[in-house]
Amino acid sequence: MGNSPRGRRAAPLVIARVLVLCALAAFVMGGTAHADGVSSGADVQVAQTLGTRDLTVVLRRMDIAPGPLHVDVVTHAGSAPGTLKLRASTAGTTFSETTIQLGGKPGAYAGLLRVDQPGPWELGLDDGTDTASIPFIVPARVIPPWEKATFGGFVGAGVFLVIGLVVAMRVRRPQLALIPAGGMVAALAVAITGAMLSASTPPPPAPGAALDPTIGNIEDPYANAQMSTVDFSRPPVNLAVRSPSARSGALADVRLAVTDGATGRPVDDLLVHDNALIHLVVISPTGRLWHLHPARVGPGDYRVKFTPPEAGTYAVAAELARRGGGVQLVRATLPVTAGTDSPADPVPAGAGERVVNGSPVGIDIKPGTPTTITARFGKADLQPWLGMLGHLIVVGPITDDRQVGADAAAAPTWAHVHSMIPQSPGMPGKPDETVAAYGPDVPFTYTFAAPGRYRIWLQAERDFTVMTVPIQLEVPPEGAPQ
Repeated sequence: MGNSPRGRRAAPLVIARVLVLCALAAFVMGGTAHADGVSSGADVQVAQTLGTRDLTVVLRRMDIAPGPLHVDVVTHAGSAPGTLKLRASTAGTTFSETTIQLGGKPGAYAGLLRVDQPGPWELGLDDGTDTASIPFIVPARVIPPWEKATFGGFVGAGVFLVIGLVVAMRVRRPQLALIPAGGMVAALAVAITGAMLSASTPPPPAPGAALDPTIGNIEDPYANAQMSTVDFSRPPVNLAVRSPSARSGALADVRLAVTDGATGRPVDDLLVHDNALIHLVVISPTGRLWHLHPARVGPGDYRVKFTPPEAGTYAVAAELARRGGGVQLVRATLPVTAGTDSPADPVPAGAGERVVNGSPVGIDIKPGTPTTITARFGKADLQPWLGMLGHLIVVGPITDDRQVGADAAAAPTWAHVHSMIPQSPGMPGKPDETVAAYGPDVPFTYTFAAPGRYRIWLQAERDFTVMTVPIQLEVPPEGAPQ
């Protein structure tokens, strides 16, 4: 066709078709790039033993700031009604506060706060007598660099496409349209490269999980991309337990000091692990068990209250997760002086039927390596507790039923086993305690490492009441419980 009028008229159409086909191919090949940054897709549940109340604080999912922060406080059976003040603060300054009236009926009570910026925040709890402070992160809407490159490349390709069409249709030399066509191809190459990198490039260290969170690294976590090979590990913690005036039959105020094993400084980088900052298990001299969740009142300073029923040595074990340090279990003892003693009843041995909180519970034990222990609660109305269907505490061997606490503190085996919640299609994350649709069987699997007499406590929740089932188990030398 050469330089004939017909050729000049056809050239713009050919170039336009080529440009459109290139754009369409790029969009098809490029796919969709997803943002990657601070997680903002799930609720945060934190158990708190605030004074004599056992609470679960649920911070509902928040996608962007400024905006509302919905908080639900779940009370349990035995929690007294009263007023609970909530505060949202950052950098030591309170930004918003509200008051919740906790009723006498256990359940969820809602409050509404506001936050104005991404970054590290604290949720304060105050019932007029006891206080707690829960760290949490307000996420930022983060666009990763390769997504910026992808969208920027597509926008640039669209601009060059329009320019190429105009040049091809209006200019006497349609060959000039090849210049914007080349620009469009370059822009598409950038977009396609960005889209391909989105699936293969690892995310940067996550503020709050791997890094101490700051406003800067939450708003721009990719500024720390060069730190991807840094070792974030931290030393184990030390635990000191103090309650000088603890007496049997009286409410004891227990203080926990959590310090860095290397520097001795207060530790303030605990993560929410299985819905709590600290899982504190306390065992009395005759084998009662408390599963408590101390309130954070300051860096490395945690408080909890309970009523010890008898004098003697109590075992205290704290399970926690430190940022960069993994999950740790630290043990100590708590001496309680004589007051008004009420020893525990004898613990049933092995499998069988028993009554807990007025409800029949059947225990089935299938010996072997591993051993399966199943509790049958009769109805499928169990609630999740601490994100799990059930909990099993295993301690032993125990040599003296009159000093279970002292033996447990030094026992070679101290295990915390979970029975998981069945996955529900279409339900992301873990349900909170307002869902009562699980059970009736709560199974656990555990392998005993040594023979001897073990104390076991099985826990599950129904009607906002945590039921604790004590079991005594003899493991013979061949490792099959009797």
